[in-house]
Amino acid sequence: MQMTRTTPATVPLASTLLASVTYDIGASRLTLVFCDRAVYLYFAVPEAIHQGLLAADSKGVFFNRQIRTRFRYKRLRQAE
Repeated sequence: MQMTRTTPATVPLASTLLASVTYDIGASRLTLVFCDRAVYLYFAVPEAIHQGLLAADSKGVFFNRQIRTRFRYKRLRQAE
């Protein structure tokens, strides 16, 4: 019997802008933790965007071009 992951995994990122990403495939929600400790939740994000972020040479450039202004979001924690 194969176990199915029910809790989205947090992936640390090698980036000067983003510290980590968590993607909830069932809800299409992307949670980004920034290096300044701010946390944002982005809604209706396709899996392809999440995979693109993980594969991008520059996570910050990808975020600015493909995520920042394209998806509805909610700030969960302010920068420290």
